[in-house]
Amino acid sequence: MQIEISANKRTLQGKGASRRLRNSGKVPGIIYGGKDSAQSIELDHNNLFHKLRLEAFHASILMMDVEGKKQHVLLRDTQMHPFKQQVLHVDFQRVDQKKKIHVKVPLHFVNAESSPGVKTSGGNVSHVLTEVDISCMPKDLPEFITVDLILLTAGHTLHLSDLVVPENVEVVALAKGDDLPVVTIVIPRAVVSAEAEAGVASDEGTEDSDKKEAE
Repeated sequence: MQIEISANKRTLQGKGASRRLRNSGKVPGIIYGGKDSAQSIELDHNNLFHKLRLEAFHASILMMDVEGKKQHVLLRDTQMHPFKQQVLHVDFQRVDQKKKIHVKVPLHFVNAESSPGVKTSGGNVSHVLTEVDISCMPKDLPEFITVDLILLTAGHTLHLSDLVVPENVEVVALAKGDDLPVVTIVIPRAVVSAEAEAGVASDEGTEDSDKKEAE
């Protein structure tokens, strides 16, 4: 389901105008790209704030309605207040359905608890990446990419080349020759120490047994 968001045109510019806008419960923003010139807009803060909590809002083609004129856009940048739960500014980019787009999409990790590295070896999953930069036509944009950990063993790592991406979707880093690590399973020090102590105890037991036999 496509996410829709509404905005109004913004005519007043400058820091003072933006401050007054924020005080009235609005967020200044801009839409740029495509054949049209950049358009300054204002959005309802509460509505935008709740939409920003949606993962899909950050990695989907949105339908932007500016006073009745609808267009497809991507969220490109969000500026937040340093300590308040307040959106200060947002940038959207128009989408040309005939041109490829570059978007960062989230990674969804599944079957971690069933993987040998966790279930058998007692390891912890370490996420090196939580999102990946992809290139594709707008119609092929996935909301996320699933990373299956069912076969991942302790000490081993999945890389970008191990990801199963949808058809017609290209991982940008791989295209540049960078096969970056995505996720690995690390054995906690406590588990390693316990195993080491158990090994030492076993060795000592064997030595004592050998001594008794020798006597």
